Amino acid sequence: MYRPRIIPVLLLQNGALVKTISFGKRKYIGDPINALHILNSMQANEIVLLDIDATKKNSVIDINLVKKIGEEAFMPFSVGGGIRTCAQIAERIALGTEKVILNSIVFEDLNFVKEAASQFGSSSLVCCMDIKKNWFGKYHIVKKGGRKKIKGDIVDWAKRIEEAGIGEIIVQSVDRDGRMIGYDLKLLQMIAKNVKVPVIALGGAADINSLKEILNSKIPINGLAAGSMFVYHGARNGVLVNYPSTEEILDLYKNLETGIR
Repeated sequence: MYRPRIIPVLLLQNGALVKTISFGKRKYIGDPINALHILNSMQANEIVLLDIDATKKNSVIDINLVKKIGEEAFMPFSVGGGIRTCAQIAERIALGTEKVILNSIVFEDLNFVKEAASQFGSSSLVCCMDIKKNWFGKYHIVKKGGRKKIKGDIVDWAKRIEEAGIGEIIVQSVDRDGRMIGYDLKLLQMIAKNVKVPVIALGGAADINSLKEILNSKIPINGLAAGSMFVYHGARNGVLVNYPSTEEILDLYKNLETGIR
């Protein structure tokens, strides 16, 4: 049965858990390992951990943190942040990482993607496409934490990275990041209908109703990822790591058709 994964995305800065708004303003949330323990207890489908300053600092997501996550996590997990070599991928997979998430390097060197896919398999490689709108409403990809624009059409890029060997694509709306106003359905439809690899939605989810909205849209999405809705709670957005209950998840899935992908 078609049941898209529900995926908390944890953002890391200097080893701490933070939350951003449109890749800008950052709020300290707490300790990532403590958040992991809570999500373990709530039986999260999987988690994503991203070091959001790694590329900027010419570093890579900390190997010791990845090791600790591998020792503590009950669920599959993926990591990203500054990964640029096959050796870095190998080290993190050896510590229990199911998938590595690539960003800037993909749009700089598709031959690297081909090499990594040949060595580790496409199923181990995820590309996070960070996408913004310009003043005219046209979408474009950005890299290096949203600071640099990538030339080219977003759909063409999605097809190219799929052909190069990326096994999954996270489509992230930079404009909606942390704003809790719902996913950008138009953006997700543009990518999901033009590639065969799994597509993960990210950016804008507020609560379980945001997840229902995208499922009701019939866009062929394989994963529902979010940050804010899993670290904030209540009208005042108090910090509280959370995850949908079993009852909420069953209600979310109950009217879904099978065989979307």
